[in-house]
Amino acid sequence: MKRVPMTVAGEKKLREELADLKSVQRPAVIAAIAEAREHGDLKENAEYHAAREQQGFIEGRIRELEYKLSQAQVIDVTAIPPTGKVIFGTTVELINIDTDEEVRYQIVGDDEANIKEGKISVNSPIARALVGKEEGDIAAVQTPSGMTEYEVAAVEHI
Repeated sequence: MKRVPMTVAGEKKLREELADLKSVQRPAVIAAIAEAREHGDLKENAEYHAAREQQGFIEGRIRELEYKLSQAQVIDVTAIPPTGKVIFGTTVELINIDTDEEVRYQIVGDDEANIKEGKISVNSPIARALVGKEEGDIAAVQTPSGMTEYEVAAVEHI
C-alpha cells in the first residue's frame, strides 16, 4: 500500500470534512430520503432520486477519506530541524531568474494542493524540481511555455 504524505493541517482538514459528512450530511440525506418516501410512488419521485444520488456521493466520499486517512503519513515539518534543504512541508521562496518575480509555495500532499493558497503538490513538476535543493540553488522547471529557472531564495519550516 502506498502511503499518502500530508501535512498536519491537511490531515486536520480531511478529518473535519469526514466528521461533517458522518455527523451532519449523512443524517440529513437519510432524513430527506425518509421524507421523500412518504410522498408515495418512488418511480416518479424526483426528490427521492436526488436524495439517493446525494447519499451515494456522501458514502463514496466517506470511504475515500477513511482510506486516505488510514494511509496518511503525516509529516510535521516544524518538528524537523531546518537544514536549508527543500523537503515535503517546507515553504519555499523562489525568484524567477528571467523576470525577478518572487513567488512563495508550500510543498504539500495532493489533497491539500491549492495554487491560490500558495500550496503545490509534492508531485507537481515545480515541487519535483525543488525537492532536495538548498537556498541559493537554481531549479529548472519545464512549464507549458518552456523551461523556467528559479533561484531558491529561502526555505522555511513553518
